[in-house]
Amino acid sequence: MTSFKTIRARAEKRKGGPAALKKLLPEEPDKKALTKLADDRVLAELTQRVFSAGFAWSVIEQKWDGFEAAFLGFQPKKLVVQSDDFWHELTRDQRIVRNGAKIMSVRDNAQFVLDIAGEHGSFGQFLANWPSSDEIGLLDLLNKRGGRLGGNTGQMFLRFIGWDGFVTSKDVVACLRDAGLDIAEEVKSKGDLAKVQAQFNAWAKETGLPYAHLSRICALSIGENHGT
Repeated sequence: MTSFKTIRARAEKRKGGPAALKKLLPEEPDKKALTKLADDRVLAELTQRVFSAGFAWSVIEQKWDGFEAAFLGFQPKKLVVQSDDFWHELTRDQRIVRNGAKIMSVRDNAQFVLDIAGEHGSFGQFLANWPSSDEIGLLDLLNKRGGRLGGNTGQMFLRFIGWDGFVTSKDVVACLRDAGLDIAEEVKSKGDLAKVQAQFNAWAKETGLPYAHLSRICALSIGENHGT
């Protein structure tokens, strides 16, 4: 396997040097910030990622104030006691994107957030305690216990919420394959995910960098160069 030093050097060359590359990296992950996350903000992020999947993100962002109002500020305890009529009315609510399956996922995920919070104190505390060396285990849990959180949706939720992990984007997978990892062009199987996890674990040990930075540098080291 290619050392991460080589991958980082390639990314720096493509993006104009070490300082320019550093500006393109996400903020350092902060476990303390995760522990302070209110459960309503967790549910809000889960919802935004679910609705953004396969849809124009800009549309969801433009409507977000409407989402906040329609879904009662994403307060899980309020949402789980709403009647079927409440959820049915949302399918006609023009403040949001009226996708019935995704709307119902909010109800499922409100219960999911409450269940995890009951087990761990809060959802943020749960995330803060889960090791980045087992992201695939966390993704499996999100997929099994949450609503519509499989595939890249779960990964993007973790990235946007501030949890330290990788994202198997097209460019990240291309970087891994170029480095010598035997995985498919689209990482979907548990076997391929395990290989990706093991490689990021090795690079984290090699560099001491956060997984989110490793993932981003990997993506910036290959593919079409869009500049800074």
